[in-house]
Amino acid sequence: MWQRIQTLYLAIAVGLMTAMFFCVKAVEILPGGAQREYSYAAYVPYLILIILAVFLGLVALSSYRHRIFQMRTAVLAALITLALQVWIAVDYFTAADCVVFRVSAVFPLAAVIMDVLAAANIYSDQLMVESFSSLRSRKKR
Repeated sequence: MWQRIQTLYLAIAVGLMTAMFFCVKAVEILPGGAQREYSYAAYVPYLILIILAVFLGLVALSSYRHRIFQMRTAVLAALITLALQVWIAVDYFTAADCVVFRVSAVFPLAAVIMDVLAAANIYSDQLMVESFSSLRSRKKR
């Protein structure tokens, strides 16, 4: 399982999305120098999307024996993570000037890239297995 590069891509994507449970999304600087932190886990729609992305990533990680299902699950995880990234981008561009976003706001974008790379490698593995099986069936005839 861990010999394939797509497994590492999926593990990195799951790790990034899991880290978002514990990260701070933004900090608002209030008058008087006080700070107010906004976390991803405090906002329920973010929390739902993060949980879905982590769950789908874990399913894709554990279904390495079924390549087509693994590829589809990785693509679905990438789409859900992309939706989360778009939502964070909308929040970023509509936020007030006193709100400073943390670097964790781009974790979903990195996870999307990892999921897409994993899906592409899974697809290439599937094509290789299919070509080998067709060569074997021709050889027997």
